[in-house]
Amino acid sequence: MDAPSARLRLRVAPAARRSEIVGRHGDAWRVRVAAAPDRGRANDELLDLLAAALDVPRPQLTLVAGTSSRDKLVELTGLDGREAERRLERAGRPR
Repeated sequence: MDAPSARLRLRVAPAARRSEIVGRHGDAWRVRVAAAPDRGRANDELLDLLAAALDVPRPQLTLVAGTSSRDKLVELTGLDGREAERRLERAGRPR
């Protein structure tokens, strides 16, 4: 049996004041990362932020589209789409 997986559509704003999951933006998640979009640093920080928010090891996340775009597609293994959405929703709530 295959491990569950999901694809996450993201709208990313690099060079933000802080890294955070902002919430939904249409069919995508709005995310801010503090790193500048230089040599993949913003993408690396995005994957670190998602791994922490989803409570999964970073190797379970793969950037499959949008390496040089604000609109990105990340594949996640180990969680189904419903559980991933629930965890992102919880991570995006104000504290």
